[in-house]
Amino acid sequence: MKKLALHWKILIGMLLGVLFGVVLSFVEGGDSFIGNFIKPFGTIFINLLKLIAVPLILASLIKGISDLKDISKLSQMGGRTILTYLITTLTAVTIGLILVNIIQPGKSISVETRQELVEAYSSDTKAKQEAAAKQQEAGPLQALVDMVPSNIFLAASNNRNMLQVIFFALFFGIGMILLPGKKVKPVKKFFDSFNDIILKLIDLIMLAAPYGVFALLAALVVEAPSLELFQALALYAITLLLGLASMIVVYMVLVRVFTKKKIPFFMKGIAPAQLLAFSTSSSAATLPVTMECVEENLGVDEEVASFVLPIGATINMDGTSVYQGVAAVFIAQAFGLDLSLSAQLGIVFTATLASIGTAAVPSAGIVMLVIVLAQAGIPEAGLALIFAIDRPLDMCRTIVNVTGDAAVSMIVGKSIGKLKD
Repeated sequence: MKKLALHWKILIGMLLGVLFGVVLSFVEGGDSFIGNFIKPFGTIFINLLKLIAVPLILASLIKGISDLKDISKLSQMGGRTILTYLITTLTAVTIGLILVNIIQPGKSISVETRQELVEAYSSDTKAKQEAAAKQQEAGPLQALVDMVPSNIFLAASNNRNMLQVIFFALFFGIGMILLPGKKVKPVKKFFDSFNDIILKLIDLIMLAAPYGVFALLAALVVEAPSLELFQALALYAITLLLGLASMIVVYMVLVRVFTKKKIPFFMKGIAPAQLLAFSTSSSAATLPVTMECVEENLGVDEEVASFVLPIGATINMDGTSVYQGVAAVFIAQAFGLDLSLSAQLGIVFTATLASIGTAAVPSAGIVMLVIVLAQAGIPEAGLALIFAIDRPLDMCRTIVNVTGDAAVSMIVGKSIGKLKD
């Protein structure tokens, strides 16, 4: 019998969790049973995601930055590649924030249901509200001061200080690039291996995802037994899908404007990689097919494709960036938190940097979301709201990530005369 794919297991866990929660809602003492014996497993799963966030940032960012050592030899191509990736990432986060502020999926939850959510996660919510209030009283440049850690070990011990960890990882990676290869080789090998270990740990954590989803949804049903919450989740999913579709349109426009290639040519050429991306939810697993499509179907020179695409699989996660913007604001809306313009600009900045450190493996995006939520002062317990439907959306996000890599490779290839006419 063929082994059931993880995403199907997660979907089954979702369904069983909802049914289990509904059934026990009508059983005397059922809500207490779920709260005491089922919900803790969901909490453990969320804690595992938080646990891996700091190591993942350190490993992925330092490895990703140090992998750019050849950028000195390919400064023209490297500079254009990184600049284009940063622009598309900023665009992606901005699109996500615009859509979630217009549609406001979290605002569809009634005051009563929102109050139930706040009470269910009261300790976490109050702590975040106090931190947000303290942040508003700070000076205009306090955010810049807070970004630079005085002690990396203290910064790494608190998910709230994740930008400090990102700063250190970027700083450390730049230091590695500036030194001769022989001197940093042992450190490079260490972080390459460290990154592989962290990715394997994420794989192990995700094996527990179906059970975590079951526990989270069962608890969600009995703690907030309102259809409004599930309607809000559906609206959240629609908002995210609109954002992802918008990024695909952005890529098509960029390809048409900068390469003069027709849109059907681009979409047909990258289609095989998109289909594989959807089924694997992994930009890394899709990379060989992406390179084949870009070189053979889209006419990008091998030198460009072999440089641009691996970097893209490391630092270009536009689908994940859209998701982080939409998810962060949705959770804030669900908990009745009004995010100021500065807080949302902080989400743009944090999500952009976090996307650089997002591993090209399934569900790494939700680990990075921990960083965005913590930095914006949004209750991390809100992960329980969206995780249940994360895997199907993750499959869609990966399509955007792969499409973006292909579009940028064509644009860079055209700019240096290495794209076939």
